[in-house]
Amino acid sequence: MSGISILPLQGIPEVRPGDDLARLIAAAGRDLLRSGDVLVVTQKVVSKAEGRVVDLREVEPSAFARSFADRHGKDPRHVEVVLRESRRIVKMDRGLIISETRHGFVCANAGVDASNVPGEETVCLLPIDPDASARKLRGALRERLGLDLPVIISDSFGRAWRTGIANVAVGAAGMQPLLDYRGQRDPHGYTLEASVLAVADELAAAAELVMNKTDGIPAAAVRGYPYSPGEGSAKDLVMPPERDLFR
Repeated sequence: MSGISILPLQGIPEVRPGDDLARLIAAAGRDLLRSGDVLVVTQKVVSKAEGRVVDLREVEPSAFARSFADRHGKDPRHVEVVLRESRRIVKMDRGLIISETRHGFVCANAGVDASNVPGEETVCLLPIDPDASARKLRGALRERLGLDLPVIISDSFGRAWRTGIANVAVGAAGMQPLLDYRGQRDPHGYTLEASVLAVADELAAAAELVMNKTDGIPAAAVRGYPYSPGEGSAKDLVMPPERDLFR
């Protein structure tokens, strides 16, 4: 491995519900994408194309949502959407909601976000099945470009014990998202017992460095990384409940 490069796909317009996302990405990447690239696409444009947006003017908040919002200066309609998208509330404190989504992700506000969404009263939700979205996008790009590209759908998550957000994989198709070193020996002869790298998360985080939050670039190609092809999914990255020490 001689190094990797990360290439932004520029020129993708504002994505709206019902748009053919594969067509937009193919048009932007036709002269850029190559066999062997890993395509990273932000969750936000996938959700927009799939119509996973909510007009807050149509949301009637519950009494519980109103109570929490009033105490912390929040929009009760936004709080209500977060509660609806949550399978389990992990923590509600100081105006923050940490919850487990239906996908098993533990994150702030169940992934409900108002940034990079047109309209002051619109919020965006996570895709219903991000892995299925990644598989669909991969298949459509194969038909349009003739390239069999692994696809990672990324989103920004906070991190326990660390300040700042980083992009992680919430959907994946066409590659193994984990690299298991267990049983191998390091250069000093030590047998590795717990080293499993979340390579899909690392690729998602790397791609964010060229997409940025405010540049309007929702996709990037990671070139030169020797990924392992396979039928893995982002579900493989979710900690099983029986191994979660913080439940």
